[in-house]
Amino acid sequence: MSDIEWWKKGVFYQIYPRSYMDKNGDGIGDLTGITDRLNYIAELGVDGIWISPFFQSPMKDFGYDVSDYRSIDPMFGSNGDFDILLQQAHDLDLKIIIDMVLSHTSIDHPWFAESRLAPDNRKGDWYVWADAKPDGSPPNNWQSIFGGPAWTFDTKRGQYYFHSFLKEQPDLNFHCEAVQKQMLSECEYWLERGVDGFRLDTANHYFHDQELRDNPPRDHSKISTGLQIDNVIPYTMQQHVYDKSRPENLSFLKKLRTLMDKYGDTMTLGEIGDDDPYKLSVEYTKGGDALHTTYNTHFIAGTNESELTPDKIKTPFEELAKHSTTCWPSWAFSNHDVVRSVSRWGKGIKNKKSLAILLNKLLLSLRGTPFIYQGEELGLPEAVIPYEQIQDPWGKYLWPEWQGRDGCRTPMPWNKESAAAGFSADMTDRKSPWLPIPTAHKKLAVNIQEADKNSVLNQTRNFLKKRKTMPALQTGDINFIDTNDDEILAFTRTLDKSEILCVFNISEKKKNFEGIELTSLNCHVEEV
Repeated sequence: MSDIEWWKKGVFYQIYPRSYMDKNGDGIGDLTGITDRLNYIAELGVDGIWISPFFQSPMKDFGYDVSDYRSIDPMFGSNGDFDILLQQAHDLDLKIIIDMVLSHTSIDHPWFAESRLAPDNRKGDWYVWADAKPDGSPPNNWQSIFGGPAWTFDTKRGQYYFHSFLKEQPDLNFHCEAVQKQMLSECEYWLERGVDGFRLDTANHYFHDQELRDNPPRDHSKISTGLQIDNVIPYTMQQHVYDKSRPENLSFLKKLRTLMDKYGDTMTLGEIGDDDPYKLSVEYTKGGDALHTTYNTHFIAGTNESELTPDKIKTPFEELAKHSTTCWPSWAFSNHDVVRSVSRWGKGIKNKKSLAILLNKLLLSLRGTPFIYQGEELGLPEAVIPYEQIQDPWGKYLWPEWQGRDGCRTPMPWNKESAAAGFSADMTDRKSPWLPIPTAHKKLAVNIQEADKNSVLNQTRNFLKKRKTMPALQTGDINFIDTNDDEILAFTRTLDKSEILCVFNISEKKKNFEGIELTSLNCHVEEV
C-alpha cells in the first residue's frame, strides 16, 4: 500500500504484547513471540499492526507508565528484537504503528526524579506542580480516572503533582516548550527506526488549564464519558473543561504532524476520551494538518451485557455527521481496555460463534479504519478472573463492580493440546502465564479453528480477502437504510459508480429484507 492514504484502506490488528506469544518461557509475551507469529497475522489478511507499549517501565499500569521511551523493557526483549520484528513485518507488507504515551510518564522516569528536587532546577517545570491550599488540601477538584483525587503530595518538593491516572503516572507539563520539544524527539527516534506511525494514548490530555480552575459538575442524567464502566465514579461527575481537551492541544498535534510528514506515508491515530468525542475528533483531524484519524470509544464503552441493536451502530455515525461528513474515523469493537465484544453485546444470544463472525464482518464493513483486537478473530469471550489473580490496578479499585481489564488481556490460545494453550510452552521461571487462560478459550484455539472452514477464524479471513476486492467497502461513503425492523441493520457503501449493499440480521431468527433471505445472525454484503 504505497499511496498516502493506505491507513484509510487498510485493516489493523492490535497486539497486547504481554499476552500474544511468549518465546522465552517466562509466562509473559515478548517481541520475539510477535515476530514468530507474523505469518499468522499476514495470512489473516490485515494490512498493519498496532502494538501496545513495550517501552521500559516499572509496569504499574503494564507499560502505560514509561520510564525510558527509547529502550525496550527487558521483559519484552531488546531494541534489536524490535528492529527484526519491524523488518520482517515490512517484508510481509505489514505496517507497524506503536503506542506512544506522551501525556504522562512513570514516576520512576529520570525526568520526574529531577523535577521533584526543586521548582527552579532544569526540569522543575516539566511536570504539573502546584502548592497545597492553605488547609493542605489539593489545588483543585480534579479527579483521577483510576480513582481518587488527581493530585498527590510530594514531600521532597513540598508540592502536589497532577496525575490523570495512577499516582505513579505524573502528567507532563506541555505548557513547557522544552517538554514539547523532548516528546517530539522521542517520536522522531522511532520514526528514524522505521515505524509507520503512532497510536497516541490519551491524545487530548497533553495540556491542562494553567489557572487550575475547578471542573464544573455535570448533569448526572447525561453522563456519557466513553469510559468502560457503567456506574458513576467521581471522575464521571465532572465536566472535564479544565483538566484535558484544552485549546492548546491542537497546536502540539500540528507540530507532531509536521514531523510525521517528513517521514513519508506515516499516520497518527489519536485516542479521544472526552465529553464530546465527536466534536473533538473533527477538530483534531480537519484541515489535514493535525491527526490523521481518531480512535472513537463509542463501540467499546460499557461493561454490562447488552443487546446489539441497529441504533448502537448508527448513533456514532449520526453524532459524527453533526460536526463533519468528511472526517475519517477509526473503529474497534474491542481492545485491551474493555469487555470483549461477543460478551458485551451477546445478551440473549446463544450462538456466540455466529455472533462473533457477524461482529467481525460488521466492523469490516463500516466506513472508517477497522482495528481488530487479538483474539477477536477467534471469537474469544471475556474471561472471568478470580479476585486473587487480578493484576489490573483499575480492577482492584473497582472490584466487585467490575473486574477491570484483565478479562480481555488473557494470553492468546494457539494450541489446545499444548501447555498454556501454546502461548508459553516451555515456561522456566513460573508455573503459569501472567494471567490464567480459561478452558473456554482453549477450545477456541488457533489450531482447532484452522482445521474448520466454518470457524470464526476462517470466516474472518475470508471476509478480509473479500474486502480487498471491494474498494467501496474500504473508502466509500455510508448511508443507513431504515429497515423498520430493530433486528436488521442495513446500509450502503458507495464509491464512484460502485454501490455495495450491507444487510445484517442481528437476531437468531430467520429474516427477509427486500427479498434477501437471511438466516440467524447472518449478513448479505454484495455489490448491487
